Amino acid sequence: MHAYIAGSVRLLAVPLLLAGVAAGIAPAAPAVAAPAESIGTPTFVHDQLNGVAATSASNVWAVGCTHCFTSKGMALVEHWNGTGWQQVASPAPADSVLSGVAATSASSAWAVGCSNCNNFSTRKTLILRWNGTGWKQVPSPGPAGSDLSGVAATSASSAWAVGSSTAGTSSKSLALRWNGTAWKQVPSPGSGGLSGVAAVSASSAWAVGSTNRGRTLVVGWNGTAWARVASPSPGAHFIPLLDAVAATSARNAWAVGDSTNCGCGPGEPLILHWNGTAWKQVPSPTSGGGTDLRGVAATSASNAWAVGYSGSGIGPTKTVILRWNGKTWS
Repeated sequence: MHAYIAGSVRLLAVPLLLAGVAAGIAPAAPAVAAPAESIGTPTFVHDQLNGVAATSASNVWAVGCTHCFTSKGMALVEHWNGTGWQQVASPAPADSVLSGVAATSASSAWAVGCSNCNNFSTRKTLILRWNGTGWKQVPSPGPAGSDLSGVAATSASSAWAVGSSTAGTSSKSLALRWNGTAWKQVPSPGSGGLSGVAAVSASSAWAVGSTNRGRTLVVGWNGTAWARVASPSPGAHFIPLLDAVAATSARNAWAVGDSTNCGCGPGEPLILHWNGTAWKQVPSPTSGGGTDLRGVAATSASNAWAVGYSGSGIGPTKTVILRWNGKTWS
């Protein structure tokens, strides 16, 4: 989900069938959350779910908001226990949105987003932690005008949260790191904002988004620092937006999103692959316009999923699910 302002704030309530997908393909290693727009358990008309994470068939978290981006806005947390979904109490303040979630076990999970979300100049980063009993808000750094869009964790002592900080009409990428004791801001390159993050280990991670100038933004963590990595962008008349990233090793990662000629609705689906040396654009079977890919998950070099929606941007939309078999997407 594009929660940052410099990119494109696209808050479309699109029903993606991610709960079953996430639970069904969750690898043995900690699962990285795949952004979603709805799981089918809204409480209010303006409710939406933005992130989902699973560690087993009986432990799945979904986060979002109720009355999203209104004066009544509140963070929303739901949990799947293997039988049904239940709303779980959140300590987040009023006017808050949760955009991403990651879990490493039944007793350890993170949810990130923003508080005071309606005021772009004073909004603040928001981080909640699950300790097995309840969610607690933890201190999170970031200048005024900051929000978080994605989170990934590899252990109870190592996690990343990414987003953007906005000053006027310009945004900068924002990266926070959990060291087991506290969240600390880590320098990250690139103007614009980061939407998704995936971590393979404490020394290997990817974050993706888009720049203020309408180009794809991909940054990699090498264990010491974040560095921008060259990534394909469509032609000059298109605005590419990367929403999500997934990685299974240092030689295999996927990033998905879309490119549009106006930034106001779904355009051409965009799929990028990291082969250990470079990011390359990979053909999508839904090419032709009107498709936006919002989430991606992978378990191996020959098995990955991408989900999103198709439509004109002004009328009804349809869910889209793509699968990678090691050779092509279908």
